[in-house]
Amino acid sequence: MDVGTGVGRAAARRLFQPRWGVLVFMAGLAGALQASPARACEGPVTVCERGAGHDFPLIHAGQPAAVFVAADADPALQHVATAFAEDLQRVSGKPALRIDDLSAVKGPVVIITEADSALVQTLVRAGTVNLQPLIGQWEAYLQQVVHAPLQDITQALLIIGADRRGAVFGAFDLSRRIGVSPWHWFADVPVAQRAAVFVTPGIRIDQPAVKYRGFFINDEEPAFGSWARQRFGGINADAYRPVFELLLRLKGNLLWPAMWRPKSFFDDDPHNMVLADEMGVVIATTHHEPMMRAHDEWHRPQGGGSRGERWDYLANEAGLREFWRGGIQRMLSKGDGRGYESIVTLGMRGDGDESMGESSAAEARKLLERIVADQRRIITDVTGKPVSDTPQVWALYKEVQDYYDQGMQVPDDVTLLFADDNWGQIRRLPAVGTQRSGGFGVYYHFDYVGGPRNYKWLNNTQIEKTWQQMDLAYQRDARALWMVNVGDIKPMEFPLSFFMDHAWQPAAIGLAELQQYPERWAAEAFGDERAWFIGALLTRYGQLAARRKPELIDARSFRLGSFDDDALDGGEFAAMLAEWEQLEEQMLQIRQGITPSQRAAFFQLVEHPIRAMATLYRLYYAVAWNEQLSAADDARANVFADLAEAAFAEDQQLTDEYHALEGGKWAGMMSQIHIGYTTWQQPREQLMPAVQRIATENLPHVKFKPAAGVSPVTEAIAIEAPHYTRAIGGAGFGWRTIEHLGRTLGAVTTFPQGRGATTQADGVRLEYDVLLPSAGELLVQVYMVPTLDTYATGGVRVGVSLDQGDMHTLVMDLEPAPEAVVTPQQHAWTQAVIDNAHVLTLRLPAMAAGRHVLKLWRLDDNAVVQKLVLSTGTVPPSYLGP
Repeated sequence: MDVGTGVGRAAARRLFQPRWGVLVFMAGLAGALQASPARACEGPVTVCERGAGHDFPLIHAGQPAAVFVAADADPALQHVATAFAEDLQRVSGKPALRIDDLSAVKGPVVIITEADSALVQTLVRAGTVNLQPLIGQWEAYLQQVVHAPLQDITQALLIIGADRRGAVFGAFDLSRRIGVSPWHWFADVPVAQRAAVFVTPGIRIDQPAVKYRGFFINDEEPAFGSWARQRFGGINADAYRPVFELLLRLKGNLLWPAMWRPKSFFDDDPHNMVLADEMGVVIATTHHEPMMRAHDEWHRPQGGGSRGERWDYLANEAGLREFWRGGIQRMLSKGDGRGYESIVTLGMRGDGDESMGESSAAEARKLLERIVADQRRIITDVTGKPVSDTPQVWALYKEVQDYYDQGMQVPDDVTLLFADDNWGQIRRLPAVGTQRSGGFGVYYHFDYVGGPRNYKWLNNTQIEKTWQQMDLAYQRDARALWMVNVGDIKPMEFPLSFFMDHAWQPAAIGLAELQQYPERWAAEAFGDERAWFIGALLTRYGQLAARRKPELIDARSFRLGSFDDDALDGGEFAAMLAEWEQLEEQMLQIRQGITPSQRAAFFQLVEHPIRAMATLYRLYYAVAWNEQLSAADDARANVFADLAEAAFAEDQQLTDEYHALEGGKWAGMMSQIHIGYTTWQQPREQLMPAVQRIATENLPHVKFKPAAGVSPVTEAIAIEAPHYTRAIGGAGFGWRTIEHLGRTLGAVTTFPQGRGATTQADGVRLEYDVLLPSAGELLVQVYMVPTLDTYATGGVRVGVSLDQGDMHTLVMDLEPAPEAVVTPQQHAWTQAVIDNAHVLTLRLPAMAAGRHVLKLWRLDDNAVVQKLVLSTGTVPPSYLGP
């Protein structure tokens, strides 16, 4: 997309630099927002608005083509045909004819079918269709425009799936390309109407690279649960129907449903499972719910826990085996010999997703191996088939990962699901080339309940970090299952879209596509005209929000400056707030051009998260000054008390505004408690932080002054990692920048990812020419993007040297911590996830002033560097501000 006549994309980016003023940004807006040229109708099965030659008239003169699915087709095809016909009506404004008898149409028709259908076999025999690319493929689809395929049918657009979900994905792919966003219902993204839509001739084939791709509705109270009860009367099939459709429109196939007490997907509404299977959705239970049983069922009248039996395999083996057998029997209760399509979770954790609490790791490993062997015997007994015929997964979550590292044996046909640390850093991955028939997967988090604090309220994920970690997983052959915890689904629309698009074809999203993604996604929701600017808002939001998750922000999160009788120095906290308020102002300027039909979507996807975060910073900045000034008996504390209370009220107003959208469609969805944390667990209610007032007759005047002195970073030499002087590759590696990743400009690492260690002899390094202003001991601080040692070899290493001096090895050794931190590595991890950065330090002996070359060496995979700071003389503290 060209952003406009006379203002190119590079110029537009300069207008949006985060440290530029809003007025500068807006000065170029009028010239930049010109209509983009019409997209060329090139390539096979391309969607365009003009017709020529043998283009297929999907919509012609406002009338959509008919949609055919055979009467005896799989229910998943029936559902998608209805949805696709509705999409055509959304675009055209007129109903699309939905038929199951081809003799009823004499003209162009969209045919949705599976490869083994009688109709397709007829077309194959006639030489019209070649099915070779679909044979034996998982969820692949073929889209093809054909001329006069059958008598009385002038043209057909064939959507042929290698299996039933392949056909579903082929239809929803076309829906997305004609302008129906996957979020048209779940975020009220409007559909632009068009009188003409054509599809060019040819053949288009696509299929996923990751076999199972899905999301987990987790920590669903109070938001998702409250919303579902108000709108649908409960988390029932009516509530799940739009969830299933969203998953399929995102080309996902697997759902871990809401499960926290008191919920059971299977027991609360038996039609949940029926509808999921009809629509083509695979249902599994979560990482700690074995054998197709919702954990809450254990505590219900039919469950063992309701009879006083313990969730303890040593004390209650028979009761648990009976309970688990019931889950597998229910999975087969469909009665067609195939059962409901599922993936069976194996293993066991303690009651309530805790560790089992065995006296030793060795005992726990032995017990888990025994439990899994018994579970697999139950599967064989109930299904009457070899156990390998039933898809199974074992999630290596928290302490279970440690057992695996210590030698726990896992059957070869079981998918091993590695997990992140709940904060976006993958803990372990297989070595490249490791073979197992069940393959490997990753369980990732956009939402979490646990230490250092819960994060459940707003999206705070950088897609750049998700891409780096999941690309690493893909390169290390974790390709069987990608699952992401999205909390309440909303407000994770943007990172969830990215996760699912990336999971479909990881190799298709490289660094260039990653940088283009926010603009592309914004274009789908709001059109081309403002897509670049909205994409820039999303990118900047993601970077600022990821610096520190909102639940971790309070009045003492960032440093204030000094104050005297004349003025106040806002310090680091003021700088952080200023960046949010600048982004908020830029968003409000863009909002002026949003059409009425787009306003609800814009509020949900762009406006609310930016305003909510800016408001939160205003609140705690005011509370911070109130604390300092009231402690000094300074009446200016009163001004900040008023500002804090106004911000608290504004936060509630934003929630109310969200809940009133679209006639109350989303009432309850933004009710997550997020202010007033004092421990890792959320408070019971939203509490206004305490403020103090000083007795005075007059409202004092507040004046801010420039910071006293200069920040530690500007005293030293701060170098953004992407600003290297020279990049030297070797051993098959090259250096690349991941723009925006980290706290400031971006981050650097080597590609391809997923390869082994290198040494100094391989010569893979970055060189930075630096000018030391004074002689003295040199402190080098390397700011890392937090990552974990996925090989379990003792940490992630980088090398640092100066000029021709020796290389020094620095190690980022982080270990995910429980709520009670017990080791230095766990303490370091806690601070790293709070700050979204980890600083490695190196002290070098006295260096002469003048020119030097700092060298950063690649040693280990997954080492991602965002900044370097050099200083002589007085050593500055680590600085994590803007």
